[in-house]
Amino acid sequence: MNPAARRVQRIYLILLLGNTLAASFIWGINTLFLLDAGLSNFEAFAANAFFTVGMVIFEIPTGVVADTVGRKASYLLGTITLSVTTALYWMLWVWHAPFGWWALVSVLLGLGFTFFSGAVEAWLVDALTFTGYTGDLEAVFGRGLVVTGIAMFAGSVLGGVIAQATNLGVPFLVRAGVLIVMFVFAFVVMKDLGFTPDRSTGPLTATRTVLTQSVEHGLKRRSVRYVILAAPFASGVGIYAFYALQPYLLELYGDPSAYSIAGLAAAILSLAQVAGGVLAARIRGLFARRTTTVIVASLTSVATLVLLGINSVFWLALVLLVVWGFVFAVAEPVRKAYLNDMIPSKQRATVLSFDSLFGSLGGVFIQPALGRAADIGGYGASLVIGGIVELIGVPLLFASRRQHDKADTAQARQTPSPH
Repeated sequence: MNPAARRVQRIYLILLLGNTLAASFIWGINTLFLLDAGLSNFEAFAANAFFTVGMVIFEIPTGVVADTVGRKASYLLGTITLSVTTALYWMLWVWHAPFGWWALVSVLLGLGFTFFSGAVEAWLVDALTFTGYTGDLEAVFGRGLVVTGIAMFAGSVLGGVIAQATNLGVPFLVRAGVLIVMFVFAFVVMKDLGFTPDRSTGPLTATRTVLTQSVEHGLKRRSVRYVILAAPFASGVGIYAFYALQPYLLELYGDPSAYSIAGLAAAILSLAQVAGGVLAARIRGLFARRTTTVIVASLTSVATLVLLGINSVFWLALVLLVVWGFVFAVAEPVRKAYLNDMIPSKQRATVLSFDSLFGSLGGVFIQPALGRAADIGGYGASLVIGGIVELIGVPLLFASRRQHDKADTAQARQTPSPH
């Protein structure tokens, strides 16, 4: 990696560090925060579902912003939007606002995250190409997972401790402050290398052009389409399980007020993510195809969720949590590298936003459904059901594998054809 590429990677890792640190301050206590505001399990996960509704609504428009205005502009808009909406979330908690307001602000939170999704990843890949980097993307994405894992560990532990020492609202205020710091950092150091925004046409024409080309290189390309269509099952279940494990661990622990234990779930996942990020490229090397790595990880995730659901021992739940986090961390860099090696630069952010959109669709429907299952049969039963739902996406991964795309066997960077 030459000095210019190393600088790009360093900026990318700092962006991930700041974003994840800000987000993770509330990850360990978010469900408890919503329940403390007077919402039921169903309403709490419905609020999370409205967050994913916001992501579904705004994924493509914000992806087009990144592909037509610029990746840096999209990132800056994301930090400001998330900082403001996080402060609004805190105000709703203070007021014990009715569910309708939670739904509205959750949609706006989704808008903030869609400015990030696709844009930062597209910025990285294009900038690395511009600086002459020819190594494999798994290594860079793996380092990203290590950094986010460390940030997630620090943020989730600190968030739980801060909540325990003060109240459940303070971590949200800390998150808003960190996002403002990241806005200043990105404004100073980010440059759209290897990508020139096309402002020669009006916004509507540009949007239509980018969308048409993105569908052509995304959903119409079978190897890409099947990976995207599998996203709702893994993502929807993953989002639910992450937040459901907070109260579930407290239930197994036997103390519903031990907020630091709730933060432990996110902390354990972060450490597993660090290990997975470090080993992702090496584990990828054990398989001839990238899809094999992702499929094996998905099946392991399904089995782990089922075991988590039927388990009643606190310490064993922690062990299973480590396994679940590890297989996700191994699969994610490989999946990202596979997709990026099949997508042309000009449509990269929008196609990646398509992928994120479909993942969010899973959250819209799966989260409240599993939340309702938790109300009726308990968190354990909902995790077992979640494992079964995630299994539905595995045949789609096999379908992508059967297309024999060059990106599936790539060991180093491949430049996608523009046609």
